[in-house]
Amino acid sequence: MNENVRAEIYDQAKEWVLKAGEIIRDSLNEQRIIKSKESKKDLVTDVDKKIELFLVKEIKRTYPKHLILSEEGYGDKEITGNGTVWAIDPIDGTRNFVNQKKNFAVSVAVIHQGVGEIGFIYDVTEEFLYSARKSEGAYRNDKRMGDLEVKRELEEASLSFNHELLCESDEFDRYTMERITNKVRLVRSKGSATLEIIQVAEGLSDGYIAKKLSPWDVAAAIIVLNEVHGIATRANGNKINPFEEGTIFVSNKGIHKQIVLNYLKDWQRKLI
Repeated sequence: MNENVRAEIYDQAKEWVLKAGEIIRDSLNEQRIIKSKESKKDLVTDVDKKIELFLVKEIKRTYPKHLILSEEGYGDKEITGNGTVWAIDPIDGTRNFVNQKKNFAVSVAVIHQGVGEIGFIYDVTEEFLYSARKSEGAYRNDKRMGDLEVKRELEEASLSFNHELLCESDEFDRYTMERITNKVRLVRSKGSATLEIIQVAEGLSDGYIAKKLSPWDVAAAIIVLNEVHGIATRANGNKINPFEEGTIFVSNKGIHKQIVLNYLKDWQRKLI
């Protein structure tokens, strides 16, 4: 993407993301319409839909040739990967939004010709705006984020993953996760994939593992992570296709290879 074009889109996207956060904050104490999607744990609210529709309308009005990947269905139905694609999660961490009214974020990424160019993650209640442009660094509220620490022993590491990965599964080997849990110093879960990855990017966590995430869950946060020289792959170490769902393992460079080779490479019984 041309540098000037990237800068113009960045400024416009930032304005929309901040506006989306303002709309969400104004709605925090209002009565919610909450529905389940594929399961009772997979929630969607009227605010998720309102924010996605707002972002989609603004993007399509300003950039009619751009395509949109989005969680709640207001985006485009077919994405080829050519041209410019926006990946939108209006509220990543909807269960947290419903139950806690915190620990959720607006996530917006711009991908051009398959390459992540711009990423925004807005932690709405903390008012932390994380942003990145390809090869131009990552920022939290306009303060540049430093590069991640490279060396770290697993015994000193903290990881994040959903505790359901320790449950019996036909698809994944739970004993692999038990071995990891016993090896590292700390395991925790924040309940928002976007914010879990951002914690890795900030050096607050050393790695994050998830079994099945969609492009809009991770695209923006991975762009930020890349700018602080973190690593994001599938659990088996394979490259991530930004337009496909699948497992994910993000970490600093110090622990990535050893966790993939010693634990995650054969974790999946059925590769996604």
